[in-house]
Amino acid sequence: MSELRWHPYLEQWVITATHRQERTFLPPKEYCPLCPTKPGSVETEVPYPDYEIVVFENRFPSLQRNAPQPAVEGAPLTPVLPSQGVCEVVLYTPQHEGEMADLTIEQIAKLVEVWTDRFEELSAYPFVKYVLIFENKGKEIGVTIPHPHGQIYAYPFLPPLIEQEVTSARRYYERHGRCLFCEVMEQEIQDGRRLLTRNEHFVAFVPFFARFPYEVHVVSLRHAGTLSELDQDERWALAEMLSTVTRTLRNLWKMSIPYIMLLHQSPAREVNSASYHFHVEFYPFNRTRDKLKYLAGSEQAGTFINDTLAEETAASLREALARL
Repeated sequence: MSELRWHPYLEQWVITATHRQERTFLPPKEYCPLCPTKPGSVETEVPYPDYEIVVFENRFPSLQRNAPQPAVEGAPLTPVLPSQGVCEVVLYTPQHEGEMADLTIEQIAKLVEVWTDRFEELSAYPFVKYVLIFENKGKEIGVTIPHPHGQIYAYPFLPPLIEQEVTSARRYYERHGRCLFCEVMEQEIQDGRRLLTRNEHFVAFVPFFARFPYEVHVVSLRHAGTLSELDQDERWALAEMLSTVTRTLRNLWKMSIPYIMLLHQSPAREVNSASYHFHVEFYPFNRTRDKLKYLAGSEQAGTFINDTLAEETAASLREALARL
């Protein structure tokens, strides 16, 4: 059963997806459903002995292309809708063990091309309002299969955080005639204390307003709203930057750090937005080598508490980068 239930206090949709209780949970390596199917073995989600990158619809989706009717009737204050959308899984590599930091730039560049293809196709569906490309890494985040992979959700609405960003960016543009993200990026470049690195087309920094310790934003130097608006050189530069950031995070404490990675893009079919700006946000969940950042009472009330200073974490990340 899967449906959308309206939360009238917060004015946002909650997805109810009870069938996800049965999804695969930390299977042994030899029974990983995301590995290639080996001759003579049980068939996995990929019925081939090898692959480069694979995309398929999630077997346990939160949103469904052909969504069933809701199990209950809504009310004027609490309407209910079918949870129509698309949930896809993106397999980065046939190797069971590893992470994005282990991929070559060529492999990540192919991944960026796949993301772009999926973004364009899913954005074209009339019922899709937003396409979110993301990666959850690490069991601490709640990952149930450790094989390197990411996901894509095509929502019938704007996720609340994205909606707030879009609204803030539009308001700033209406008032100042400038892109809010461009302004923040230029401020970070001029200040320099929170910069991690940059290449020809992208810059990476710990934002002044970081909510997570070691949070990193990767921002396009040229104003563009989506992956589709980046040219070939820019997509390659994005792959280089994703490789650099993920390897730097791992090199910080010589360990694999759990994180969430989100690609922030314009809403579906809003091309060449003057106010929105493509960027990638990394939320590492470690505040020290052996301590996690938990989203507890204050965070659940909507106010993040960062246990670190952005200037100090950026300096630590620059040192880790220099040791690569």
